[in-house]
Amino acid sequence: MPHLQSAQLQSLLGICAIIGFAWALSEDRTRFSWRMVAGTLLLQAVIAILLLKVPVARDALFGLNAVVTALTTATNAGTGFVFGYLGAGPAPFAVTNQANLINLAFTILPLVIVIAALAAMLWYWRITPFIVRAMALVLKRTMGLGGAVGLSAAATVFLGNIEGQLVIRPYMARLNRTELFILMTVGLSVIAGTVFVLYATILKNVLPGALGHLLVASFMSLPAGILIARIMVPGPAETELTEEQESVRYRSTVDAMARGTEDGLKLYLQIIAMLLVTTALVALANVILAQLPHVWGAPLTLERMLGWVFAPLVWLLGVPWSEAGTAGGLMGIKLVLYELVAYLRLAAMPAGTLDPRSTQIMVYALCGFANLGSVGILIGGMSAMMPERRDEVVSLALKALVAGTMASSLSGAMIGLLSL
Repeated sequence: MPHLQSAQLQSLLGICAIIGFAWALSEDRTRFSWRMVAGTLLLQAVIAILLLKVPVARDALFGLNAVVTALTTATNAGTGFVFGYLGAGPAPFAVTNQANLINLAFTILPLVIVIAALAAMLWYWRITPFIVRAMALVLKRTMGLGGAVGLSAAATVFLGNIEGQLVIRPYMARLNRTELFILMTVGLSVIAGTVFVLYATILKNVLPGALGHLLVASFMSLPAGILIARIMVPGPAETELTEEQESVRYRSTVDAMARGTEDGLKLYLQIIAMLLVTTALVALANVILAQLPHVWGAPLTLERMLGWVFAPLVWLLGVPWSEAGTAGGLMGIKLVLYELVAYLRLAAMPAGTLDPRSTQIMVYALCGFANLGSVGILIGGMSAMMPERRDEVVSLALKALVAGTMASSLSGAMIGLLSL
């Protein structure tokens, strides 16, 4: 118990450090609001405790793993039909090791296409918009956000950073600098509904109830992203919706399915390309680093070097120092490359590499789109929507990357503090 208490104090120190660093980077430090900080941290704690500690909510949330199984089974039926035994279909020969037939391109990543189609259909059926508007109302009541930013921020959790902004496209040019930065930060603080099940499938053997934890992590990082953004770029965020003018529209269920499938295919190909290139570049970097003298008895690798850089950050989140190098490497990979790569590395680690508490903290801290590739997508997407403000978007982009990283880290530290 004493060890647990000291670990919780470590996470509490991390929360204070993240808030303090955001204040240090603020454009106007005199407008810091302790009330906003306290309210946001309380909201994060309530979300975590309600969904992970209250038996009824927890059981319902963890019961969503049945959804992962159902969607995986359904997707395998499709991939098996299209790709044969490469896509989880029956093999035409004796298989001595079934695990060798599982591959990302044909058995796991196609989930993205199925989820994208299903998400579009749920939007057309008005199920997702109802949930989004309820969340927007909560953000308005608890964090004082205007309807436009609140609706877009809530939609981002389900649709993604650019797609969430499309919901309020007619209002984008009217948003002030603070509101613009909030949307950019939130877009990099959370993950989208299209990858929830994919990441849960990857992490199912790492963290029990992985889908539930990813949902909680994204819901916690939503207010965290708003808080960090308003500390760093303080100002009002009160733009209201004056008319019903939704940009995400489908003509029918079939249209939603078709367009969702098309969007999912683009994302699927983008993920495959990113994984191929980033894995190759990491391997190339490690080949070059291997030519250098060993450091502390082991060859230099990109993962080790990133681990040294980010070890202090993950220690502040609550990870023991003995594991901070490994966990810091995951954080570095997520920031420089892609959170999917970091989750794949986490899932591939030998059992016991990170203790259960550290594993949970890292799942939460890695749950966000804050990486260099997503920043490029954010700049391109927002510039297309409002080309007259491109210079302002570009000037805020790297700041949003830092803010998004701090927001998801804040969620990791909060879970470490609550030790759920």
